[in-house]
Amino acid sequence: MKGLKVLQYYAKRSIFQSRHLSLSLSAKSNQNVRIGFAGLVGNTPLVRLNSMSEETGCEILAKVESANGGGSVKDRAALFLIRDAENKGLLRPGGTVVEGTAGNTGIGLAHVCNALGYKCVIFMPNTQSKEKIELLETLGAEVRPQPVVPWDDPMNYNHQAARYADSIDNAVWTNQFDNTANKQAHIETTGPEIWSQTGGKVDAVVFGTGTGGTLAGVATYLKEMNHKIHTELADPQGSVLYNYIKHGKLERSEGSSIAEGIGQGRVTANLKDAPIDDAHVVMDTDAVRMTFRLLHEEGFFVGASTGLNVAGAVKVAKDLGPGHTIVTCICDTGSRYYAKLYSREFLQSKNLLDCIPEAYQVSLH
Repeated sequence: MKGLKVLQYYAKRSIFQSRHLSLSLSAKSNQNVRIGFAGLVGNTPLVRLNSMSEETGCEILAKVESANGGGSVKDRAALFLIRDAENKGLLRPGGTVVEGTAGNTGIGLAHVCNALGYKCVIFMPNTQSKEKIELLETLGAEVRPQPVVPWDDPMNYNHQAARYADSIDNAVWTNQFDNTANKQAHIETTGPEIWSQTGGKVDAVVFGTGTGGTLAGVATYLKEMNHKIHTELADPQGSVLYNYIKHGKLERSEGSSIAEGIGQGRVTANLKDAPIDDAHVVMDTDAVRMTFRLLHEEGFFVGASTGLNVAGAVKVAKDLGPGHTIVTCICDTGSRYYAKLYSREFLQSKNLLDCIPEAYQVSLH
């Protein structure tokens, strides 16, 4: 009986919120007022990173994706994945959204599910930060951490998510890695925003990638606007994508990375056939050093994936030479990685402490 009442609650809540959202979207609104949580996804600021721009003689610009409603770039994919399921009739009022995610997509999905009246179940690698897990639980998601195994293992967390969604009624596995609604989010939003905010004066974009959605979507849109724009991958050590882009081989680069949510062991459907011009391996030493530079020189408290993005942008800027405009993104905030990335003991255990300037180590606990 209790379970039935829970299902009835979510069904009624979803119908109410869907009607409310439809009425809100159909109403004429002030352009300075955003409508609900969905209105807080996208249209993020583009900021100049002064220190890196002066160092390279280029304009190093970053989309501040931490300004999305759920605090990360993955909010864009989360909204589009759920809308895609609704539009295809795969998700009805009161249903359950299931995903395999390293964290940020799950956080975005949990926010959107709360806004639209869905339940949220997240399968994730058990190596992810405790901050992400605790945040997901606070947002009401059911979190199921799983041991890390390769993609081709049936116990991979993504396959477990798919099987779970198939096992219950009115549930959808949003499949962020191979559902191209993810890429479409960036074709329709991030790419056009970069083009508009730079007035079309952008020479290169640089992103790390996990699902492939951000890089592929932005690259697809910008190449249509100007085929001369350089689209480049910043890949963490231990990923296969650098060698795939450079040499057409699915071979991992040396080492493994502490960066969460980026790097890959395969080519996802989102990344397949994306117009990517070049790739660069960004070592953890460079990503972590840049993470602390961004905090102490620019004031941005970020994670290692953002450090990797900006380190990659600086590398591309130096390759292109002064006078160019390079765009990347600030993925999220450092609060999601504080326990590890800002821990002296953890960084020492990974031989990464010495890459941080001594004056910046004051930020470590």
